[in-house]
Amino acid sequence: MQAEAGHVSGWLPEGGLSRRTLRSETLLVLALSLGASALSSLISFIGSLTRPGGLKDQAATLNSSYAPGRPWLDLAWQLFGIATALVPVALVAHLLLREGVGGLKAIGFDRARPWPDLGRGALVAAGIGSAGLAFYLAVRAAGGNLTVVPEALPEVWWKYPVLILSAVQNSVVEEVIVVGYLLRRLDQLGWSPMAALAASSVLRGSYHLYQGIGGFVGNMVMGVVFVLLYRRWGRVGPLVAAHALLDIVAFVGYGLLAGNVSWLPTG
Repeated sequence: MQAEAGHVSGWLPEGGLSRRTLRSETLLVLALSLGASALSSLISFIGSLTRPGGLKDQAATLNSSYAPGRPWLDLAWQLFGIATALVPVALVAHLLLREGVGGLKAIGFDRARPWPDLGRGALVAAGIGSAGLAFYLAVRAAGGNLTVVPEALPEVWWKYPVLILSAVQNSVVEEVIVVGYLLRRLDQLGWSPMAALAASSVLRGSYHLYQGIGGFVGNMVMGVVFVLLYRRWGRVGPLVAAHALLDIVAFVGYGLLAGNVSWLPTG
C-alpha cells in the first residue's frame, strides 16, 4: 500500500513496523539533527538572557571561520561541516527506502519537477524574505532579538561558494526532516493535521531560538506557511528551493552590504 506524499494518516509500512518503532525512529532522527539543535538553541538563548546587556547588543553568528588565518584548513572544516550535517538526510532517505516508497521521492524531493519547484520556491522566498527582514529589524529594535550576523568568513576566494553551499545544506536538512519526514511519520502515528502542523512549526522556531524571540516567532510562522504549502503541493522541493534562496540572499547579501548601508545591523 502506497500513500500520497502530503498525508498518510494512520498508514503503517508494509514491513509491519509498529507505532512504537516508528515513534522511536522519529525521536532518534530528531535527536541526531534538529531536535538536538533545538535543545542547543534553548541553552544558548538562556545564556544570552542571563548575560549582562540587552539581546540586541549581542550577536548570533551563523557562518564563521573554523581556523582563522589558515584558509585551506578553514575550507576543509567548512566542507566537513556541510557534509556531516547532511548525514541525517541520508538516514531519512534510507528509512523511506525501507518502506518501499522510493526514498526521498515519497516526500517530493527529487528531480521530477525542477523548474516548477524552483518557480514556486522563488515566489515563496520573495514573499517571506521581505516580510521576514522587516520583522527582524522591528523585533531587534524593540530589544527582543540578538543581532544576527549571517556570515563572518575571511575574504578568501571560497567565501561565497561556501556560503551558497551552507545555504543549500540548511534548506535540505530543515525541509526534508522538519516538514517532509516529520509530517509523514506523525501522519502514520495518527496525529491530526493541526497537531502535526503545530509540532513541525514549533520545532522550526525552537532551533532558531538562539537568535532571540524574533527568531523563534518568525521561523514558527514560516513553519506554518511551509507546512500548509507542503500539504497543498505534496512536495518539499519548492520549500527547499525557497529556503535556499532566502539563505543565499541573506548570507551573500550580508557579505556584500555589511558596513556599506546604514540600515543593516552588524555585530
